[in-house]
Amino acid sequence: MVAMFNFMKKTPTNKPETPEQRAARDSAVDKVLLGYEVGMVSIATMVTGLSRDGDQLTLDLRLPPESKPETIQQELGQLLHPHGITTIHMNVRLPAPAKGAGSSLPKKMPKTTDAMASQSKPSSNVDSSANNTDAEPPITKAAPTQASLAAHPRIRHIIVVASGKGGVGKSTTTVNIALALQKLGNRVGVLDADIYGPSMPTMLGVADVKPQLENEQFVPVDAHGIAMLSIGSLLDGDNTPVAWRGPKATGALMQLYNQTNWPQLDYLVIDMPPGTGDIQLTLAQRIPVTGAVIVTTPQHVALLDAQKGIEMFNKTNIPVLGVVENMALHTCSNCNHTEAIFGTGGGEKIAEQYHVPLLGQLPLASGIRAQVDKGEPSVLADDEFAPYYLSIAKNIETNINKFAKPVDDKRIF
Repeated sequence: MVAMFNFMKKTPTNKPETPEQRAARDSAVDKVLLGYEVGMVSIATMVTGLSRDGDQLTLDLRLPPESKPETIQQELGQLLHPHGITTIHMNVRLPAPAKGAGSSLPKKMPKTTDAMASQSKPSSNVDSSANNTDAEPPITKAAPTQASLAAHPRIRHIIVVASGKGGVGKSTTTVNIALALQKLGNRVGVLDADIYGPSMPTMLGVADVKPQLENEQFVPVDAHGIAMLSIGSLLDGDNTPVAWRGPKATGALMQLYNQTNWPQLDYLVIDMPPGTGDIQLTLAQRIPVTGAVIVTTPQHVALLDAQKGIEMFNKTNIPVLGVVENMALHTCSNCNHTEAIFGTGGGEKIAEQYHVPLLGQLPLASGIRAQVDKGEPSVLADDEFAPYYLSIAKNIETNINKFAKPVDDKRIF
C-alpha cells in the first residue's frame, strides 16, 4: 500500500510554526520515511495512515512478519528528532501466521517506557501500541477521496490528460493543450506524471535543462513561459530507464508535485501514463484534480480502453471534462484524399455514452508529429494545426469553473 502523507494542520498553541518552518518540517519527515527501509523495502509502502500534531507524529503501519516494531520506532525517533519530532505514536499490524504454523509473532507490543525512550540518542519520547491477533484485523480507515482534498493554494485548476492505452497521442495532445491555454491568457504549468516514459522535456525543447533547487524544493523549468517539471528532467540521459516498482514510482510522482515551488497558476496540466494503475489511483487519492480529459482514437480497441479510463475517474469522483478524438482523419499529402484510417464516430459515441462533451477532433498528420519531435509543438509554431488545439482549450475553459475546488489558502506543502 502506498503511503498517504496527509499532515494535520494543527500545531501546538505554545510554539506556533511559521508556514516556512512547517513546510520544511513536512518535507524533512517525507524524506526520512521515503529513505527508511524495512527489509530492503521503503517503510513508506507500509504506511496506511499518517498524521502530525505539532511535534508528535502518528503512524499506522502494516509491517512484514519478521520486523521488529520497537527497533523501528526507536530508529525513526532518532532520525526524526533533528527535524522537531519528539514523540512518535505507532499503531502496528502484523500479518497472521501461515495456516498450520504456530504463531511466532508477539501478541502485543509493550508501550515504550521513558527509560527505553531515553536510550535513543538523541532522546525521543516514543509511544507504540499494537494489537496483534491470529487473524489480521481489517483496515477501517478509508482511503482519501477527492472531496476531502483541499485545493492547492497557488493552483486554480488541475487537469489530468489520460488515456486507457498508449499510442493514442496523449502526450502530444497534452503539450499542445497546455500551450493553447497559455495562448488564451492563462498562467500554465505542466507536470509529467508519465514516470516510465517522460516526454515533456523533449516536446517542449528543454531536454537538457535541469531544475534548480531552492530551500529543498524544485524550481520548475521555464519552457516557453510554462512551468514544467518531469522525472525526465532529473535523469542523466534520454536512454536512462526508470525501472521502478509501483510504490517507488508513485512516491516520485508525489515528490514532484509536493516538493515543487509551483508559481501562481491558472492551470496545472498533468500528463498521465497510459492505463489505470498505481499512479492513477495515487493521484486520484492525493492530488485535488478539477477534471480529466480523455484522449482516444476512433479505433474500437482504443475506445474500449478509454471507457476503462472514464470508469476509473467516475469511481474516484473526478469529473470528466470531455473527450478528445485524436487521429480522426488523414489527408494524403499527394492527392488530398481524406480517409478515416482508424474508423469514424468513436469519439462522438463515447462522449454520448457518458454524457460528456466531445472537446475536439484532431487530424492524423505528420506535421503535428514533426513539430513535437523538434521541441516546437503546433501551438507554439502557430502552424495549420494550432486552431484545433485552441478550440479544445476554449471548450475546456467554457465548463471548467463549475468543477473548481474551493481554495484553502492555509494549506502548506
